[in-house]
Amino acid sequence: MIRRVTAPGLFPPPAYSHASVVEAGTKLAFLAGSVPLDARGELVGAGDPVRQAEQVIANLAEQLRAVGSDFAHVLSTDVYVVAGEPAVLGAVWKVVEASGLSAGPHASTLIGVACLGYPGQLVEITATAVVPEGEDVPEREEGEGA
Repeated sequence: MIRRVTAPGLFPPPAYSHASVVEAGTKLAFLAGSVPLDARGELVGAGDPVRQAEQVIANLAEQLRAVGSDFAHVLSTDVYVVAGEPAVLGAVWKVVEASGLSAGPHASTLIGVACLGYPGQLVEITATAVVPEGEDVPEREEGEGA
């Protein structure tokens, strides 16, 4: 269902692939950015990008479950980190690797940014995933939960 490609003429990527190919007719899920908020909408891990990354990964897992998918079916991610230093980006990427999300390996971009949408937010991850056949969950009407 998913063919992950590492281009032989490019530098071998650490824990991600250059591209993922999905055969036409496959159901895809385009997930909104996963943020470091708990179920009550409160920021988790103020000032701590590693703790926030852990919460973001947990929330991403919930988003994937809600659409009938999981980390193994993630095709691509964009990982946004409020940071000006590669060491902070690297610390967040270690959380991504430890989560199993990069086991695909999927295509990913790690991006240092100046700020994100919520006060105190340091990490956000967007994802695109395949929804395996037979894994559908009931659709909700617009405005009915997340």
